Amino acid sequence: MARARCQLYQLGPLLGSGGCGRVYAGTRLADGALVAIRRVPRDRIWEWARLHDGALVPMELVLLSLVSCLGFRGIVQFLDWFQLPDGFALVMERPERCRDLWHLLHAGGFLPEPVARGVFRQVLQAVRHCTSHGVLHRRIKPQNILVDLDTSEAKLIDFGFGTILQDTLYTRMAGMRRYYPPEWIHFGCYHGQPATIWTLGILLYQLVCRHLPFKTKEDMVRVQLFFPPRVSQECQHLIRWCLSMDPADRPCLEDLFEHPWLQQPHLAQETAEIHPSAQ
Repeated sequence: MARARCQLYQLGPLLGSGGCGRVYAGTRLADGALVAIRRVPRDRIWEWARLHDGALVPMELVLLSLVSCLGFRGIVQFLDWFQLPDGFALVMERPERCRDLWHLLHAGGFLPEPVARGVFRQVLQAVRHCTSHGVLHRRIKPQNILVDLDTSEAKLIDFGFGTILQDTLYTRMAGMRRYYPPEWIHFGCYHGQPATIWTLGILLYQLVCRHLPFKTKEDMVRVQLFFPPRVSQECQHLIRWCLSMDPADRPCLEDLFEHPWLQQPHLAQETAEIHPSAQ
């Protein structure tokens, strides 16, 4: 059966690779639809889970099944999966003209605040969608936010290090060290939602400043932030709130949506126009 399903797709060039596997461009032979095929070797699967029929599969597959729905476009749509001799293949949508946010930032520098506001609002909506479906992404960063250059839609991708959202403490960290919240550094544990807010603060700082706010563990513990003069006081306040040392002092997701900075107008201008060199 896996072999038969595999033959439904034509594998194309490598798009990227990471800790959980490699992603290839692909085509669905039945209708020519563009897809992304993520190949995950068994020895790189971060966490396992069971489907309703008892099949043991990567947690990523279960999480994508939970958050993918045709009515919400802020998360990459999960289309199909099949087993391979050495692991699994996950098939997802692939916009024809897209770039991840990391490449866009490095091609054109920081985003003007009205543009950053539009992107950040979309990311917040994606995170709220995940949370409402009991999913914790754990690796929100520019490399995992795909932007459609034709529509300016931002999509959250790569759930390879995600897990089920829980109220109790997590004692296993995933993602890049420079995104870790201080409670993990101090105590080796964290709650999912406050840690997510911390990561969102890191992301917003990157959007308006281009670079990461902290370079060392000591920087993260001290939470010393420096902003270029162009960054508005409202934006600085929102970032500092998200990057509060005490998790209890950070906002919840709904607080972020109500923040004055996010209530201001944003630009619906195409990202391709903002960063022409990224094309």
